[in-house]
Amino acid sequence: MSLDFVRTGKGWLLVLSVVSATQVDAQLTIRLTSVPGGTPPGAPIYVAGSFNGWSPADSAYRLKPEDGGRYSITLPTSVRGRVEFKFTRGSWQTVELDSAGAGIANRAFVVPAGAAEYTAAIARWDDGGPPAPAPRTATRSVSVMDTAFAIPQLGRARRVWIYLPPDYATSGRAYPVLYMHDGQNVFDASTSYAGEWGVDEALDSLHAAGDPGVIVVAVDNGQRERMNEYSPWTHPRAGGGQGDGYVDFLARTLKPYVDAHYRTRPDAMSTGIMGSSMGGLISLYAALKHPDVFGRVGVFSPSLWFSDSAFTMARAAPHRPGQRWYFASGGSEGPPDNRGIVVQGQRMMIDSLAAAGFRRGDELHDSAPEDGTHQEWFWRREFPAAYRWLFADPRAAAPSRAAPLD
Repeated sequence: MSLDFVRTGKGWLLVLSVVSATQVDAQLTIRLTSVPGGTPPGAPIYVAGSFNGWSPADSAYRLKPEDGGRYSITLPTSVRGRVEFKFTRGSWQTVELDSAGAGIANRAFVVPAGAAEYTAAIARWDDGGPPAPAPRTATRSVSVMDTAFAIPQLGRARRVWIYLPPDYATSGRAYPVLYMHDGQNVFDASTSYAGEWGVDEALDSLHAAGDPGVIVVAVDNGQRERMNEYSPWTHPRAGGGQGDGYVDFLARTLKPYVDAHYRTRPDAMSTGIMGSSMGGLISLYAALKHPDVFGRVGVFSPSLWFSDSAFTMARAAPHRPGQRWYFASGGSEGPPDNRGIVVQGQRMMIDSLAAAGFRRGDELHDSAPEDGTHQEWFWRREFPAAYRWLFADPRAAAPSRAAPLD
């Protein structure tokens, strides 16, 4: 047995333990030895992490209560290698904190090939009180377009961010637009739950080097509704089924609003959509369902395990000449005994699109760095190359349409 600790902004907080492997097909068991005294009786406790799309209320990852105020869960055998996670009570508004009420770093653990146990205690929950101070990393190019933009297709509202190129106020030009999911993680470390992509810093740097620029619109995920909204298909464990409403919102409600209020180039080949994991899956679906709207598609580490229907839909897709697809997955994603599974799925999807008539190379791009993992740092690193390939277009400096200056 060995002991480890997690470093937080307030010091060493949690003690972790590992037991030796007993059999190759054994699993990781997570045990909570204690929870905060104010935890509501019967309150559900979940683990959300890199192994379940950071879904804070995934019923398959709900811990079981035990005697003495303890909780435990045994994860699937497929969970292997390095994982990151946190505990929640069903949303990111009720995530665990340290004893001083500050956010903690993602818990990290390397799951071996045999039996393992991770033991921890939760010091405090976030119960909606004043948020702990956190650095805001968004640049001046970023603002919140609306804190509660209505999604009539789903009967909900969501925060929507917007990035405007540094010269937007003075250029008089119209710009292409990139729509992104998981808005909490796109621009600002203070709102992220798994690290940020740094899209604003990347685009500001590219602009300083001569890039003509792009507008980015990022929609926050629905937390406990994330898995539901990011797939039109259903999965027996993970949910799904609301993706049609979500992509119709993007295409038929949000995009018309953005085009009416900002100087955009509204044509499909100037409009992109991008996301990772479940966000990669819904980006793929949005471009297949609305090729007249989204002509530039960034698909990072897509959750193609969710439904084989994605491949069926791709093979049957009408070829829209000029539509570009940038795929990026990491060779280090997946369990140790099948590290290539995510890249394999990506290439099966590229084959499906090629069978539908899309051309490899100029319409389909395949990126699979060996060191890539299913984490924000990887997607952040790959974003600039994906953006440049997707939006490489001599019309980028097109003259302005008549639209108000926001």
